[in-house]
Amino acid sequence: MRKINDRKSKKKKKKNNNNNNNAKVGAHTLPEVFSYCIHKKHWLKALELFDILREQPYYEPKEKTYMKLIVLLGKSGEPHHAHQLFNTIKEDGCDSTQLYTALLAAYCRNSLIDEAFSTLDEMKHLPRCQPDVVTYSTLIKACVDALEIERVELLYEEMAERSVVPETATHNIVLSGYGKAGWFDKMEKILSSMMESTKCKPDIWTMHTVISAFGNKGRIDLMEKWYENFCDFGIHPETRTFNILIGAYGKKGMYDKMSSVMQSMRKLQCPWTTSTYNNLIEAFAVVGDAKSMEYTFDQMCADGMKVDTKTFCCLINGYANAGTFHKVNSIVQLAGRFQIPENTSFYNSVISACAKAEDLMEVERIFKRMKEKRCQPDETTYSILVEAYQKEGMDDKIYYLEQENRITITGEKNLTMPETHG
Repeated sequence: MRKINDRKSKKKKKKNNNNNNNAKVGAHTLPEVFSYCIHKKHWLKALELFDILREQPYYEPKEKTYMKLIVLLGKSGEPHHAHQLFNTIKEDGCDSTQLYTALLAAYCRNSLIDEAFSTLDEMKHLPRCQPDVVTYSTLIKACVDALEIERVELLYEEMAERSVVPETATHNIVLSGYGKAGWFDKMEKILSSMMESTKCKPDIWTMHTVISAFGNKGRIDLMEKWYENFCDFGIHPETRTFNILIGAYGKKGMYDKMSSVMQSMRKLQCPWTTSTYNNLIEAFAVVGDAKSMEYTFDQMCADGMKVDTKTFCCLINGYANAGTFHKVNSIVQLAGRFQIPENTSFYNSVISACAKAEDLMEVERIFKRMKEKRCQPDETTYSILVEAYQKEGMDDKIYYLEQENRITITGEKNLTMPETHG
């Protein structure tokens, strides 16, 4: 009986020791679990652990770890949580250019441009947290994405005033913005300075940004000029470069030059990609050349190339432009079999095709399905719908769409669209 009690006593003692050891391990591994949650993008759990971690006697603020969490919150659509975390970190004695830039990036990623500018202004008044090239590049890119090109120019000029030296990547972002605005003279001025620079020389991304900007605006002359300049500068074209050229020539119906680029790709052993085929299909789709479009699509599939949402958008647009509306439904069904993601561009293509066929009931059915699938309509969506209703003189529906477009931006409650009777 005594032996049994001794064994029980030993087991109990061993169990207590294990519990104590586990408690010690738990205390020491809490920072590791916190870092693991950030790595796995579990932002809510990471915030909970952060609060627990701050209460521990061994707590020491780690700026790099918290910066990663702010970045994660920005990517997760939680800029306000990022702001709260930032303020808490500041209370713990952490403030630096990198932390401020992480917060600014969280705002930028969530289209809170004004808040990002406020953060920049705050940084300017803090000697230890002065904005650097990363800060400015991040904010400039956000302004480019928001098409606030005047602000891009102001930031670019401010960098020079504050002696913040741009990197090649910064120049590339500015060039992209100027290209979207059609500021070609300013683009060429920056390019010329880059060509002469010893520190910020143009790279392959510069080449792609510039020829894409000129190509999208239909300035084939400038696109070809700078393509030659980049090649002479020693920048070697790659598959993406040729895809950009094919796309630009295709939009202008310059099939001979398209063919020449394709031959150059074969000669240089640059592999054709999904983008190559998409650009070819798009070129034929624009002019409604269904036969050439179908041939290219068949060749794409035969080569084992992956099709994507853009492939099907081009096919839908092509059949609509050719007036073969019965094939649009078949292509939509084929996209379903390929499990193609139905994004805003996809629905816009289908709605546009139905509008061209003057089938308003189908237009509204697709628009309703789009919203049921939680696919956010954009300006293009509303533009297609308004044009379709204008042709039929449906002013009540146009008014509704204008209100819905405004509500989509402000986040107010939904409206009920007037019914169309077939």
